[in-house]
Amino acid sequence: MAKTPHRQATLAYVAPFAVYVVLLFLDHSFAWPVQWWYPIRFAASAAALAWAWPRVAIGRPSAFWASLAVGAAVFAIWIAPDVLFGPAYRRHWIFSNSLMGGAAGSTPDALRHSPAFIILRAAGSAALVPPLEELFWRGWMMRWLIHHDFQDIPLGTYAPLAFWGVAVMFASEHGAYWEVGLAAGIIYNWWMLRTKNLADCILAHAATNAFLSAYILLAGQWQYWP
Repeated sequence: MAKTPHRQATLAYVAPFAVYVVLLFLDHSFAWPVQWWYPIRFAASAAALAWAWPRVAIGRPSAFWASLAVGAAVFAIWIAPDVLFGPAYRRHWIFSNSLMGGAAGSTPDALRHSPAFIILRAAGSAALVPPLEELFWRGWMMRWLIHHDFQDIPLGTYAPLAFWGVAVMFASEHGAYWEVGLAAGIIYNWWMLRTKNLADCILAHAATNAFLSAYILLAGQWQYWP
């Protein structure tokens, strides 16, 4: 099979995440009402992902149940500090500061009882965010940091700068949850090295976010949905 032109391949891996991040930045900058801005974010990001999907090599998970287990483990790590140490833990200055922001949810009280919004928000967390983040971080960035013509680098190739650089950048993306974000980034990176399969990383990430969404709804821990 002929290699996809470099620019087109880069756009396919990067564009969905870029659209998502730009819209998230606009949301944080202007504080638009979440009840209409989140559906716009969802639709635009989903459209970008739908455009990219047939242009990238995803395949199918090679370790379905193990990927679910990895996702469950990351979920447990994600909530463990707050469960063990209580709300004061996340208010410490190393988590809540001008650089990282704070652990605060963006879902208004009225929308917490809206089935339509909850379904859309959970779908965004579990079905939309994992593929667009995995395409960018472990599908593109981990390979691009090894060589700019990333398609020449097989998925799951290890290089120290790529592995740890992506883990740190992935952590920084998660603001006040940077320390569990770092742990998640390391585990997802390791899973990519182990499976060499982007679909397995997407599945593990989706499982984490699905478990987290269920926990948010059952335990009322809305701070996990920024």
